[in-house]
Amino acid sequence: MSTTFKDKQRRDAAMKSLRRLKLFYVHFVGYIVLVSLILYNLYIVQGEYKDNIIALNIITLVLWTMFISLHAWRVFKGRLLFSKRWEEKKMSTYLSQNETTEKAEKQE
Repeated sequence: MSTTFKDKQRRDAAMKSLRRLKLFYVHFVGYIVLVSLILYNLYIVQGEYKDNIIALNIITLVLWTMFISLHAWRVFKGRLLFSKRWEEKKMSTYLSQNETTEKAEKQE
């Protein structure tokens, strides 16, 4: 019975991580859309309030970039590009390849 409870806990944790990842991707798509619209707005802005509009757009870009960075940090904090688990897996792969190469050389 404890194994089913542990499996349920693992499944719940995986579902929670998956939900966070989905929300991050939605947030990131919204960020990309906003950045493209603001950059277009900076390109076409004219008039007497040009400086105010530019300042507001830049403040929005900076703040949302900070928020998306914090969101990414929260979602991916345990998974860097080259995590320890990845390094260990690659190391074992290389070691097994070396062993098979050495065995093949000894047989010749």
